Amino acid sequence: MSKEQVFYEIEQTFGLVPKMFRVLPESTLELEWNLFKKVQLDEGAIPNKYRELIGVAISAISKCRYCAYFHTELAKLNGATDEEIEEAIHFAKASAGWSTYVNGLQFDYDEFKKEVDLASEHVKQMHVTA
Repeated sequence: MSKEQVFYEIEQTFGLVPKMFRVLPESTLELEWNLFKKVQLDEGAIPNKYRELIGVAISAISKCRYCAYFHTELAKLNGATDEEIEEAIHFAKASAGWSTYVNGLQFDYDEFKKEVDLASEHVKQMHVTA
C-alpha cells in the first residue's frame, strides 16, 4: 500500500493519524501498521481485554507513561473495569517485587523449579479431591 492508503486506513480506524505513525519511515510504515493491527487490535487467542490488561501491567513495570495511558484506555474500551486495571497493576508490582527478591538472593534455579513443580502438583491434587 502507498503511504496515503496506509494513512487512510489508520484514519478510518482511529479518526486521525497519530503522530507515532506519521513519523515512521515510509519504507516500514505498512509493515508497522500491519503488525500494530495484528498485535493490538485484532482478536487473538487471548481476548483483547486481557491482552490490554497485560499491556497495563507491562507498562507499569517499564514505567512508560505513553504505554500506560494507551493500554489503560484500550483496556477500558474492551470492557475492563477500574478494579481489573488496579488488580493488573498490583499483580505486576507483586511479580516485580518477588523477582527482585529471588534474583537478588540468587536462589538455586533448579531447586526453585522443583519447588514450583511440587507446589503445582499439590494444588492439582487438592482440586481433584475437592
